[in-house]
Amino acid sequence: MNNAKKLFGIGAAVAAAAAMLTASAFAGEKDKDAKKDTMKDTGTTTAAKVGAPAPAFTLKDTDGKTINLADLKGKVVVLEWFNPECPFVKKHHEKFNTMVDTYNAFKDKGVVWVAINSGAAGQEGAGLEKSKKAAADWKLPYPVLLDESGATGKAYGAKTTPHMYIINTDGVLAYAGAIDNDRSADKAGTVNYVKQALTQVLAKETVTEAETKPYGCSVKYGN
Repeated sequence: MNNAKKLFGIGAAVAAAAAMLTASAFAGEKDKDAKKDTMKDTGTTTAAKVGAPAPAFTLKDTDGKTINLADLKGKVVVLEWFNPECPFVKKHHEKFNTMVDTYNAFKDKGVVWVAINSGAAGQEGAGLEKSKKAAADWKLPYPVLLDESGATGKAYGAKTTPHMYIINTDGVLAYAGAIDNDRSADKAGTVNYVKQALTQVLAKETVTEAETKPYGCSVKYGN
């Protein structure tokens, strides 16, 4: 009986140890999976940050000309996310001349301005023809770049049309947000954030409002 009890006790201990090892291994696999998920999520949600280098891009404009951000090194660059059928974009190009007036105020000060259409094929305002027509109708003095894959828009975290970004001469993002302080589709703002930020960037001053909340239509990315 004593031997039987000893054997039973040893067997129970072995079984318990095996169970603990199995549970530990399972927990370890779960931890690995969780870490993988976290890494994956972190990677897909990364977007440009004010104070960090602006994401590189190479895109073609409506005339087929290639524009490479790297070629604009040493210049201040303004990016305007664009959708010609969005009422908020029309506000600043038809009802008011906000974008072109701001461009004209800084064009002779080493500032380069480009619009970017990140609408996917078939989406509202997307594509070469609509962008080209709008550029002609509105007499835009700067290019409209096509980003149908949405890669550049997502790299910057562009959410709305318009969504504005300013890159300083060091290639660092100095401003991100709205064009002005009126979020309606029919009234001009009393503060032009882009004009304000450009003035400070060119004067080598700290941008006092480096981030504001953008407003407008959602960028029409593909699925």
